[in-house]
Amino acid sequence: MPTLPEQVADADKRRKVIDDACTVLDEEVASKGGLTGIAIKGAYKVVQGVKPGFVREAVDGLLDDFLTAIDPIYQEAVEKKRPVGSYINDNAARVADALLAVTDRKAERAKRAVIKSAYEKLRPMAKKQVEAACPRVGALVERHAAA
Repeated sequence: MPTLPEQVADADKRRKVIDDACTVLDEEVASKGGLTGIAIKGAYKVVQGVKPGFVREAVDGLLDDFLTAIDPIYQEAVEKKRPVGSYINDNAARVADALLAVTDRKAERAKRAVIKSAYEKLRPMAKKQVEAACPRVGALVERHAAA
């Protein structure tokens, strides 16, 4: 089975995945409530305000690393003949750890202080939030990956 990064090598396919990922991100942020939701929405507004198109640029820049990070879980789902979306959701802790390892590395090298600061403030609650996003992440992967 081709890897997830191999499956989005085509420029048109990549653009569609990025479009979908940005929509998923917007929906996930919008769905947050309570004090945590206020913090997440505030940080997201800060990140969106860095420059026009920054979120899309960030998604594009992280996409290959994210796909590589969760590819082993995707490959397991395919091997076990399980629906990819539900398998990702069933393995939410592993998915969160894999994705957060990517963002932790990126945040360490961030040049913009506002981005680094926003990430550091939200990182302690990040695993729980990424795990909660796994149904949407799984659905996104399922929509764009070969089964």
